[in-house]
Amino acid sequence: MSDTLKLKIIDVLKQCYDPEIPVDLWNLGLIYSIDIIDGDENKSNISITMSLTTPGCSMGHHMSQDIETKVGAMEETGDVNVDVTFDPPWQPEMMTDEARTKLGFPPTQASPKPKESEMWE
Repeated sequence: MSDTLKLKIIDVLKQCYDPEIPVDLWNLGLIYSIDIIDGDENKSNISITMSLTTPGCSMGHHMSQDIETKVGAMEETGDVNVDVTFDPPWQPEMMTDEARTKLGFPPTQASPKPKESEMWE
């Protein structure tokens, strides 16, 4: 169930936005972890670790409250806790290609396959 619940939480996180950037928090790469802990009454307690695009971002409290409200409204969830961290610091490379495209960044390039002559034997 936790894999299914995690996917549902990710769908909800895709509805949470940084008010200053027109891209959701998930695709911005601001969500570092989602921990699901068995709780009471068949509900799971959720702990989410996230970051902000800059340490001085004044909208951090707004974004964490939005996550707590929306994830907390799910019927499967109990307590929801959001922790903000800057370790590691967020970098634009953490964005998905969807976010990169919306913001005018080129998509990431997959690492090229090594040539057969460069591969370990």
